[in-house]
Amino acid sequence: MGLVLNLIVQTILWYGVMGAIIFGAAGTTNYVGGWLYLGEMIVISAVFGAYAIRVDPELLRERLKPPIQKGQPLADKLILVPLLLIIFAGMGFMAADAARWRWSMMPPSVQWAGCGLLLASFLFIGWTMRTNSFAAPVVKIQKNRGQTVITTGPYAIVRHPMYSGALFYFAATSLVLGSWWGLAMIPLLVLLLGIRIGIEEKTLRVGLEGYDQYARRVRWRLFPFIW
Repeated sequence: MGLVLNLIVQTILWYGVMGAIIFGAAGTTNYVGGWLYLGEMIVISAVFGAYAIRVDPELLRERLKPPIQKGQPLADKLILVPLLLIIFAGMGFMAADAARWRWSMMPPSVQWAGCGLLLASFLFIGWTMRTNSFAAPVVKIQKNRGQTVITTGPYAIVRHPMYSGALFYFAATSLVLGSWWGLAMIPLLVLLLGIRIGIEEKTLRVGLEGYDQYARRVRWRLFPFIW
């Protein structure tokens, strides 16, 4: 399947599933937060996809691969299952909270601020991927692509900026969908990402020359001055 067709098919499937989860959990299609979130995500994905096809198609190919791959440590395969469950189940919980149960009463101004945070998180993730062409969605050493240690851009600040951006993305998702309670899931996501960081760093230290030196120079894994 060609790269463009693969991107289109996966985008349709991804947002089809996402929409079914959100509106199914909400119990209604009359849910402004759900449409606002899906609309912004589709536009961002279309822009990022078109940009990646033009600028870094090899990275896009890597990111379109399945979450279980050859050469991926077993521990990473096992941690991805709860991570994906948290993401999808979290969206359903947020939608149910905001539209079905109405536990959270969030002002529209906060939801619009969440839209700004969502865009900012993707701009940060985009900066990360533009800096690191080896930012695959799974833990593995990409010997076939000549992977090297990346030390510039956001990698000069923290060792795992993609995960930092992902946490802000999850927080923004909760705000756009209108769920205060969704924010309470972030500590669990931090825990799972912390476990995955340990798996990833072990793989990189063993298989990627120069990573030990880089890790000594850049102390912080996720957030500066915190961890």
